[in-house]
Amino acid sequence: MRINVVTMFPGFFDGPLGVSIVARGIEAGILEVTLVDLRRHGLGKHHQLDDAPFGGGPGMVMMIEPLAAALDPLETTHRVLFTPAGAPMTQATFDRWAKLPELTYVCGRFEGVDQRVADHLIDEEVSVGDFVVAGGEVAAALSIEGIARLLPGVVGNPDSVDSESFRDGRLEEPVYTRPADFRGWEVPEVLLSGNHALIEEWRERQRQARTRERRPDLLADGVSSES
Repeated sequence: MRINVVTMFPGFFDGPLGVSIVARGIEAGILEVTLVDLRRHGLGKHHQLDDAPFGGGPGMVMMIEPLAAALDPLETTHRVLFTPAGAPMTQATFDRWAKLPELTYVCGRFEGVDQRVADHLIDEEVSVGDFVVAGGEVAAALSIEGIARLLPGVVGNPDSVDSESFRDGRLEEPVYTRPADFRGWEVPEVLLSGNHALIEEWRERQRQARTRERRPDLLADGVSSES
């Protein structure tokens, strides 16, 4: 799979692309990430990327011309803009994107991008949450890792991906490892019993209880309905 990232700050990705499963996927040739330096498409001798908004108001807006120049060669890919005004990104979003041969991420900055970019050059607008950060680079790095771990051959045990939170509309159950007793904090006895049927019953009860307590919206709406 190939992911293109259109960004003002390609250096931001030096760390995220060089560690853990993302680096493993790249080294194995399973994942390719291409950074498109938006500054190279900037206007004038100063490579300008932003301008004041029409109608006045605070902040600056990313201009359409540099973004169009960066995106036109990538018109056959699925192009995603990270923006607080986008639809919420979920595990189902990653599942869907991971099936595509190529994706292009656009990292917004300032007060946002010229609306004509979203209207004519973007296939999908997404948000990582009900908050605002300085730019879309954090969201892009998060998404690259979320997708990389779904690609066959990247994660050592593929079963671990299928049993995590947000699968089947529930959060994952609590997990424990050695020692069985630390400072008097003991692991639930059922997990030490060796009775796999009882262990699975306990895990299912924990999934339901944890989801009901922390994310009742998942039980009401489900998280696997997106296709």
